[in-house]
Parts: sequence; C-alpha cells; structure tokens
Amino acid sequence: MSQKVLILSASPRKNGNSDMLCDRFMAGAQDAGNQVEKIRLQEKNIAFCQGCLACQGNGGACVQNDDMAEILEKMIRADVLVMATPIYFYNMDAQLKVLIDRTCPRYTEIANKKAFFIATSWDERREAMDVAIAGFRGFLACLNNVEEAGIICATGVEHGGDIEGKPEMTIAYEMGKTVI
Repeated sequence: MSQKVLILSASPRKNGNSDMLCDRFMAGAQDAGNQVEKIRLQEKNIAFCQGCLACQGNGGACVQNDDMAEILEKMIRADVLVMATPIYFYNMDAQLKVLIDRTCPRYTEIANKKAFFIATSWDERREAMDVAIAGFRGFLACLNNVEEAGIICATGVEHGGDIEGKPEMTIAYEMGKTVI
C-alpha cells in the first residue's frame, strides 16, 4: 500500500547537504511506490510562534496568516514524516525549530505515523548531533503514536555538495525504500 511521505527540508541552501539527503530518501521512497512531497522551509513564509495560545481556544487555528497552516495540514495527513536539518551550533537550525513550535495549534492531530530525522554537520563527531536528535525525539514524545523510524547523521560535510559520494547518500536511499 502506497504511503504519503512528507519531507520537510530545513536547509537554507537548495542542494545543501541535508537537502541532498532528502532527495535521496525521496528517490528511495518513490522507487518503493510511495507518494512523496518535499517542502523546502526556506521557500515558505513561516513566522515565529507568538505563544499567545489563541489556537487553543479557537479550534486550532493560528492567528498568523502564513504558510504554516497548509504545511501543518500536510503533516497531519501524511503517513510518514521526514525532518531534515543542518546542525548549527550543535542543534537543529532555526527553520526546523520554528516549524516544530508552530505545530502547537494542532500537534495532537499529528498521530499514527512514522518519523525519520536527517542531520548534517561539518563537525566530524557524531556527538555534535546529540542535542538536535534529542530535540527531534522531544517533539515526537509530544505526539500521539508517532514512531521514530530512522535517523541519518552525516558528519564532516561543511560545504554544499560535500555529501556526494558519502555512504549516507546510499543509506538515505535505502531508508527511503523501507517506507512501505
């Protein structure tokens, strides 16, 4: 049965290393017969959460009029979520964190799905990604029955394209193929 896969690429650079891993994951998932959509957060207008909690009293509608309502609807409807980020100062980048914060109006509806995490870092140490992975897991812990299905960590990739030829490219493709 075909799955709806939503890839959320938080790389500010088109064809940056984490974005390229998203494309490989997407190719694998498509080759396995799934419907895949990739959203580049950099190309969307997503404002910071204001913390006003108006969404909690008005049926889950955010008071801000931007692209987040459409993205959140897609997150709810997806069977599989893939969240990808470069590592900045040993954490996920601001684009991904803002997206996570903006799920507040309807986060309880993001349920019954699998989630993957992709991270890239110029640092060679895998531990450089621990805080970002903890943030991803913390987000999943707030959701209903969302299973961590896989994590890809690519280290030592500083400049766009450094990921080419690295084993993580194959890992991303193969992980995408596991979505069935």
